[in-house]
Amino acid sequence: MAHIHVESMQTAVPTRVALERGRTLPIAVTGLPIAAAELQHRFRAVLYYRDRLEGEAMAQLEQAAWVQDSLSEALADHPKMAGRLWRRHAGGGEGPWDWDVKLCDAGVRLLMASMDTTLTAFLEMEDRESKEPALALWTDVEAKDPEKCSPFVMQLTRFQGGGYAIGACCSLLHTDPLSFINFLKSWARTHAQLRAQNKLVPNQMIKYTRYFRNPGTTIGDAPGRRALAEACVAQASEKLGVEKPTRFTVLAGDGLGGLNVLRSCAGCDGETTTTPPPPGHLLRDACWQEAGLEEAMLDGYKPVHVSCSIVSPGAEEGIVVVMQAGAGAELLISATVPSRK
Repeated sequence: MAHIHVESMQTAVPTRVALERGRTLPIAVTGLPIAAAELQHRFRAVLYYRDRLEGEAMAQLEQAAWVQDSLSEALADHPKMAGRLWRRHAGGGEGPWDWDVKLCDAGVRLLMASMDTTLTAFLEMEDRESKEPALALWTDVEAKDPEKCSPFVMQLTRFQGGGYAIGACCSLLHTDPLSFINFLKSWARTHAQLRAQNKLVPNQMIKYTRYFRNPGTTIGDAPGRRALAEACVAQASEKLGVEKPTRFTVLAGDGLGGLNVLRSCAGCDGETTTTPPPPGHLLRDACWQEAGLEEAMLDGYKPVHVSCSIVSPGAEEGIVVVMQAGAGAELLISATVPSRK
């Protein structure tokens, strides 16, 4: 039986003040307001690495310092990742809450931990998936004071006898999985650069083009998103052999850095046939490996294994995340459906 030991909890803050500091990115909700449980819906990635050479594992304190320094440097170029979920009364008075992502330099929670089993033994465990959450521990975002909670958590876990895991979680309301994966790859490149230089060298050129208006990155109107999401939910349910959920939530970027949260109902008219994609769209199966996280090299080595998943504790509805896959017209859509078997 494997046990995790959390040894320290730190905060990685950006090395430079963001030009966009204080800006808010709106979360527009259509339908029921955001519930406390939805704040915990997140994307989780765990990357497993072997040490460079047997017997030459980097000292734990040294490795932890490099991870924290490189993470702080990467955050300086991605201010949203260091930000917080924010809520305010709609219209400034009493009533329902409006939600935003506030760009700030609050930083990212960084955990250092150790596992009392070897990397090989852990990867070979039949129940590894049930133990994997311990490698990316999550602290719930509080509905009353979300700005005090980090929606992005990273964890470095050392295994007995060498090897380590990088676990990371991020709220789906804060950042979509594809953007999160791209940040992790950017962090890995920053880590490699700093290790090669053996010192921190501030990057004087800061670009925040992702926050500027770009009509080419929009994902269509709300009806189109709903129809496309419903088709993906139907296909995912069929392939997994589970009942198609009648209700699901669609999370889709607005092309300006903000987020649209759409409540939808599939098959409410009694229709039970497979939902076709809307005109002009063709669905194909995809996997998280296509995002390239397996190429995230640390200390000259690629991960020996990568695990990615959507975590939706207690969810009884489907969750659909619509993401822009690069500069082209292709969309990457993740459909998570509850199992009622």
